[in-house]
Amino acid sequence: MAKVIPVRTCPVAAFQKMISGKYKLRIVWDLKDGPRRYGEIRSGLLRGTEGSAEITPRVLSRELKALTESGLIDRKDFGEVPPKVEYRLTRKGKSFVPVVAAIREWGDRNLSVSAALAVAAE
Repeated sequence: MAKVIPVRTCPVAAFQKMISGKYKLRIVWDLKDGPRRYGEIRSGLLRGTEGSAEITPRVLSRELKALTESGLIDRKDFGEVPPKVEYRLTRKGKSFVPVVAAIREWGDRNLSVSAALAVAAE
């Protein structure tokens, strides 16, 4: 009988697949301060998006579903009419916030206007 050898995936590739998408990092970042409803998440994504198109409900729903399936966020349906649904970070999602913070800090240092001017002056 042949042994089945488990396939190891590259952690970087698995991470990249988990967070791929235009809005996932921003959704996690917005949820760091506590639970949000769908509309609050959507309006949070509209802040600071100079020159970019507005997120469609279908895309936001898909991103939220993917984050839920990956275990980073939890969806709580209150079973009310009109529908009330909240999204919050799971323990796994909360452990991911420092990673997003580090990416944000790197962006501030390396992608801001002042950083671009400093590079241009060199």
